[in-house]
Amino acid sequence: MPRLPWLDENLVQFPPPQQALDDPNGLLAAGGNLSPTTLLNAYSQGIFPWFSEGEPILWWSPAPRCVLFPGDLHISRSLHKTLRRHPYQLSMDRAFPTVMQECAGPRNYTDQTWINSQMQDAYSELHRQGYAHSVECWQQGELVGGLYGVAIDRVFFGESMFSRAPNASKIALVHLCGQLQKQGYQLIDCQVESPHLRSLGSTTMDRHSFCDLLDKFAKLPPAGAELSRPLPWKLDWNYDG
Repeated sequence: MPRLPWLDENLVQFPPPQQALDDPNGLLAAGGNLSPTTLLNAYSQGIFPWFSEGEPILWWSPAPRCVLFPGDLHISRSLHKTLRRHPYQLSMDRAFPTVMQECAGPRNYTDQTWINSQMQDAYSELHRQGYAHSVECWQQGELVGGLYGVAIDRVFFGESMFSRAPNASKIALVHLCGQLQKQGYQLIDCQVESPHLRSLGSTTMDRHSFCDLLDKFAKLPPAGAELSRPLPWKLDWNYDG
């Protein structure tokens, strides 16, 4: 396997995503740190961290890239019927750390989570700074589903979702897409394709096309610019299908 670039811990400069390996798909670099500045710069270039406890930080930019345009979300007939019943109470940014913890839980006894304590600390800090957001589904005061991700400019970079009740994560996604459309977002990055995501309307594109969209829709403020602190999101969209 070609030697991976090792990133300096104090000054992280990513290699171009086009240098990512084909096998394993998208592995680009190792090392660096998980500071808010590093994470935001990574996402704006189509790069994200994914590593297990005890490993160095690994950075990825897979191809093809799985994306979902918010207006293209596919709502099945059965999900449509469920949504009309309003089975859950929805919120945003009400329980971000808990959503991460639930997403980190193993799906079965053989699973190992990549959402380790280091990742939870890093994304919780991004949330405190107003760049990471969660959607929550509640039932009788209990958190039963949700998702979280990172928002930069007009792109939402989805990270993970969980469900403890029927269709809870799908309903969270429906409300996320509605909210994103209302706020003028253009794209949801889903990272890697799966049958589940395809059933919800996702598509794939090559790395070059994906990075072109990020250049257009995921712009960070200029270095040294005075930043206004992003505010927590409040859900003000409801499904009325």
